[in-house]
Amino acid sequence: MSAYQEFAPFYDGVNGDPVGRIRQILGDIERYRPGATSVLELGCGTGAILAGLGSGLALTGIDLSSEMLAYAKRRCPSAHFHEEDMTSFSLPGHFDVVLCVFDTLNHVATFEGWRSTFERVRAHLNEGGLFIFDINTLGRLRQLGEMAPWVHSFDGHTLIMNVEFDGDHLSRWDIRIFEQLHDTHFTLHHDRITELAVPLVQVRIALDPGFELLAESDPTGDPPSDESERVLFVYRRRA
Repeated sequence: MSAYQEFAPFYDGVNGDPVGRIRQILGDIERYRPGATSVLELGCGTGAILAGLGSGLALTGIDLSSEMLAYAKRRCPSAHFHEEDMTSFSLPGHFDVVLCVFDTLNHVATFEGWRSTFERVRAHLNEGGLFIFDINTLGRLRQLGEMAPWVHSFDGHTLIMNVEFDGDHLSRWDIRIFEQLHDTHFTLHHDRITELAVPLVQVRIALDPGFELLAESDPTGDPPSDESERVLFVYRRRA
């Protein structure tokens, strides 16, 4: 059973409106790749980001979860979707922009997998194309592991999420959603997800041979560190 098989129907309700992240992405494209005509999103999930990019771009998404892709196809009928592993995908054609957002890269549980993803991204980018992505940091995943389980109510349902950090680099997310069917009747949906934390310097070194760093920041716009909540990157494919 793939991750997000149980979580897929509730993903958008838990994550909320991604309008802020969409605005950042469009701003980065306008600043660093004006005239871009094509976008590929890795780990596109339910297609919320692609749907928000507008109709002026040719949109493609890949995801390993067929359940998530089913939602994405209904949301963005004009986009092209593929059930692919982002560490090994191979698609026809090239793209002006590749996205990997909402800590999707952290879901690759080995750094060798991160390196393979970077290689696949470079192989699918046009010369000078952008790689826009974000990651949860080592400090953030450690902090989540120290917190009590998170309880969140949405759309009449209840989410209980517990994160365990192994003290090194791996965090394991236990996600339970109690779907309310009637006033006193609930159905339990249970998913387990793993995230890998990688020091920022290691990410930069791995990307440097094939990409030029254009911008990096934490969610407040400040210079990032391994203790930031999240880090936002914009890279350009080198010639």
